[in-house]
Amino acid sequence: METLSEHYMDNAAWFNDTLGVGRSSDMVSRDYVIGGRRARIWVVDGYGKDATLERMGAFWLRVAAGEVRDLTDMQAFIDRFVTFSESNVSFDVEDIVTSVLLGKTLLLVEGVRGAALIDCKEYPARSVGEPPDGKVLRGSHDGFVEAVVPNMALLRRRIRDPKLTMEGHKVGSRSRTDAVLCYLEDRVDRELLEEVRQKLKEVDVRSLTMAQESLAEAIRPKQWYNPFPKVRYTERPDTAAASILEGNIVVLVDNSPSVMILPTTFFDFTQEANEYYFPPLVGSYLRLLRIIVFLISMFITPAWYLMVSEPGRLPGWLEFLSSPEPASLGLLWQLLVVEFLIDVLKLASLNTPDSLSNSFSMLGALILGDFAVQAGWLGPEVLVYMAFVSVAGFAQPSYEMGYAFKLLRVALLLVTAVFDVWGFLLGVLGILVLLATTKPMVGKGYLYPLIPFNGKALRRLLVREPISRDNT
Repeated sequence: METLSEHYMDNAAWFNDTLGVGRSSDMVSRDYVIGGRRARIWVVDGYGKDATLERMGAFWLRVAAGEVRDLTDMQAFIDRFVTFSESNVSFDVEDIVTSVLLGKTLLLVEGVRGAALIDCKEYPARSVGEPPDGKVLRGSHDGFVEAVVPNMALLRRRIRDPKLTMEGHKVGSRSRTDAVLCYLEDRVDRELLEEVRQKLKEVDVRSLTMAQESLAEAIRPKQWYNPFPKVRYTERPDTAAASILEGNIVVLVDNSPSVMILPTTFFDFTQEANEYYFPPLVGSYLRLLRIIVFLISMFITPAWYLMVSEPGRLPGWLEFLSSPEPASLGLLWQLLVVEFLIDVLKLASLNTPDSLSNSFSMLGALILGDFAVQAGWLGPEVLVYMAFVSVAGFAQPSYEMGYAFKLLRVALLLVTAVFDVWGFLLGVLGILVLLATTKPMVGKGYLYPLIPFNGKALRRLLVREPISRDNT
């Protein structure tokens, strides 16, 4: 059955069976008599607005027989008797079933061709609040939520321009998840937009179980060995709105408070919202400080291991670095153990109830503090360097980029331990080659605006420029 039948009872029985009336406790169905004609609605319990449906039902029950005697088309019925603004007619049963499961109310009327889909849904969602990451001292404190419609409203509130386009797509053969492309019609790169559209059309998955991450993995280049993130996420509406005004595309995925910003390059991860809520000089200082600290965190432990592994490598004024205190474990194993132990503590903190968080903090301090040093397992110098690395990781606004740098730091440490100086040099060269060969999800290149070179764009990414009249 691909289109509606001409017989009302056949349609009603088919939708009862397909939608699971009587089988699924959350599928609600109700019969009406509208002007002497039989009618029936279907709605998912928890999606429909009870007050709106109650008002429309009370209005339909007062309709006289003479008012519907000549009606044979559902659009004419909607125009006269459906007061809710977001309503449409469909004859495609697959589209109708998907619409009901998305939250719309289905209405069939005897003797009237077509099905009315009334969009008076209200998704269960938490209130708009500040996202846990990307917090700012000044600026807005609202954040995206798990429902796509409120997220579109947050963007529309900031960009009151008719050129702002919200282009809806359905992704997933079973989940039929809403994915929305947000862009400015007169600023977006048309070629880039068509490329993103084509990738969405070619997605062949049953469902987006992990929302934006499932979509990203379905359309990203097949480079499983490459840890660098191919897409930038944000939960901040002001960041997403600024990206749209710059000509980028923002992808909203239902059931996720994180939105995807496309295209994404390596240098995009150097920016953070706080920089734009401070004066340009302070913002530039914070950005450059973050870049320098993060680069140091990549090389500090492999370089320190290289310098202290052989005596006599350091100049006299750096001799204080060459004599780490002896411990039960070798220096390489100390660094590796603390690297992995920090990640274990991070994972444990995610699963620690709030009421036990203080106890967990004390336990973590004991494990990585006096207890490990006094037992002779770890040297205090190792803890100092790894504490710097850990703090530097939190200074990076992207978790994905932070873990990419961590994996590369561990790999560089291992090749340095095996091949000494040549291993360190080859490891650094390998990281640069990996970065240069990273394929972006869409766009000109992962290292743009360095490759291909665009000096003005690169300067804007590295230095917080004053806001001019014609930019965001």
